[in-house]
Amino acid sequence: MKLINLKLKNYRNCRDLGLNLDARKVLIIGKNAQGKTNILESIYFMSALKSPRASGNLELINFDAHKTEISLELIKSDTSVELDFTYDREKTRELKINKVKSRPKDFKSVLKTVLFSTSDLLLLRGNPSDRRAWLDRAISQVYPAYDDRLGKYDKIRIQKNNFLKDGGSDDALLEVLNEQLAITGSNIIYLRKKFLDEIEKIASEKHRIISETEELSIDYASLPGQDVDEIAAAFRQALEERKPEELRRGQACVGPHRDDVIFYINGKEAVKFASQGQQRTIVLALKLSELDIITEKTGDEPVLLLDDVLAELDDIRQNYLLKSINNNTQTIITSVDAILFEKEFLQDVLVYKVEKGDIR
Repeated sequence: MKLINLKLKNYRNCRDLGLNLDARKVLIIGKNAQGKTNILESIYFMSALKSPRASGNLELINFDAHKTEISLELIKSDTSVELDFTYDREKTRELKINKVKSRPKDFKSVLKTVLFSTSDLLLLRGNPSDRRAWLDRAISQVYPAYDDRLGKYDKIRIQKNNFLKDGGSDDALLEVLNEQLAITGSNIIYLRKKFLDEIEKIASEKHRIISETEELSIDYASLPGQDVDEIAAAFRQALEERKPEELRRGQACVGPHRDDVIFYINGKEAVKFASQGQQRTIVLALKLSELDIITEKTGDEPVLLLDDVLAELDDIRQNYLLKSINNNTQTIITSVDAILFEKEFLQDVLVYKVEKGDIR
């Protein structure tokens, strides 16, 4: 997979930007708040239809404009594909694949990306919701139907929360909602466990290479069970046991929306005992493992987006990251300065400079 051209109109501070991306490595240089992160964000958005740093699509529209437009041309399986996205202040969205209107599910299945930003380096110290969001995004690129399951689960959970807040006096309705949660939630938990088992095998090896002596392991803090039926049975039991608590608090207290991902180095919980450098090594290993899993499962090389992350890594981790990138992986990097990169790396790189949303 390879991006060829990107066009932005009224996307944040990029009023009218066109960018040739026809290279294996693209470096975008710019000071902070000039627009380089906006460019990477727009590419990521076209693969997820969701921004990693905005609560809603209205934030993507330039302050002085009525609507925003993103057009992206790419090559996938030797075939040219054009993706178009528009969104206006009336919250009207239009998606097109090769000029034909598309459903969100089909649109998101075209482009695969792995975004590695400075905020990812805080993954271990962040909230459980941050780790769940990372995990869900990674899974959705491998299993396209996963997003639908998450959406269905959230609708049932919100319905249950509203019911509980109103007093939860109808036992029959509560039983129906709990059964629906157990069925949908157990599938989500199973897929999360399965994916984490797969990524742990790859990430632990990469982590061992970087750290030389340290062993990485990953645990999913959730309901017990190895298959969907076992997890569903544990789900139902937990719902029954915590029924008084849920009625008292007026919210659903059991399910994948409360789970967490725990990382260990040599058997010790990383968030409590690992140094900042050790935690960054874990995140680096995870992101590189995402690339491998997506390629293996889908047959498509995802586009790697590195947003100002190299400045936050020491020389050892920088070198490992840059040397680990497969030659077939298109990599788009933002940085405040090209000085961070060795001359050898810059020899075959397409370099742009961005300033106030304009690029040259």
